[in-house]
Amino acid sequence: MDMTKQLTTETFASEIKSGVTLVDFGASWCPPCRMLEPIVDELSEDFEGQASIAKVDVDESQEVAAKFGIRSIPTMILFKDGQVVDTAVGVQSKQLLADKISNQL
Repeated sequence: MDMTKQLTTETFASEIKSGVTLVDFGASWCPPCRMLEPIVDELSEDFEGQASIAKVDVDESQEVAAKFGIRSIPTMILFKDGQVVDTAVGVQSKQLLADKISNQL
């Protein structure tokens, strides 16, 4: 079950403005991004009610990707109350991402 929110340029700012949000910047044509999808979806379930997990398609939301300097995908950015607190580029383990989220709760 896909519980992960898909953000757009229009919804991005309101989604990250409060609480802890992990955003997965990727694209449907990117094999490493597809490898990360099940991990991101599991994190969405694991942290339901504690943190938000969301995805941004860099092709559909180029303005958001440009604003955060996304040059390689997948890139994961962790926000707390609208501020960037951590960044990870490339495929990451579920445990590493879970630890990053937990550290901000």
